[in-house]
Amino acid sequence: MENFTELLKRRRSIRKFTSEKISEDQVVELMKAALMSPSSKRSTPWEFVLVDDLEKLEKLAVCKERGAGLIAKAPLAIVILANPLSSDVWIEDVSIAATLIQLQAESLGLGSCWVQVRERTDASGISAEENVREILDIPLQFQVSAIIAVGHKAEEKEPFDDDKLKWEKIHLNKFGGQE
Repeated sequence: MENFTELLKRRRSIRKFTSEKISEDQVVELMKAALMSPSSKRSTPWEFVLVDDLEKLEKLAVCKERGAGLIAKAPLAIVILANPLSSDVWIEDVSIAATLIQLQAESLGLGSCWVQVRERTDASGISAEENVREILDIPLQFQVSAIIAVGHKAEEKEPFDDDKLKWEKIHLNKFGGQE
């Protein structure tokens, strides 16, 4: 088993990808990580739409005003959906699944980047969620949370530096210090 701390340090948001396709085995491993993700009362409120169609990737890249353009160059986008009727904590549940997808991507030597959809709009003020819903024919009962762009890295980033940890954000027994 790989050292988890090193995996956490190496996982950085990658926004530039090569054109190399992701193998079927790698996609299966990414989806296994998502499906093994914990959820409240094992409600598993999520659904995942895998997108590798270039035309759809380009459309998803403009689903919101800023921060989605990288999707157009990713060989795979994983759209994270949730059924809010399945769980009152669906936002948390799908966020955990999305994080595990990103950690699995890094463990496979792939890069990834979270693209927030929920509560975002495009340049004309239309909901990013509505844009994604229309592009992918998503039924109304599902909420679109995020898109995880995945691909082979075309950029390298330095691992996270322990010296930059903000220990002042940690509190013992009460906010603001020790008792």
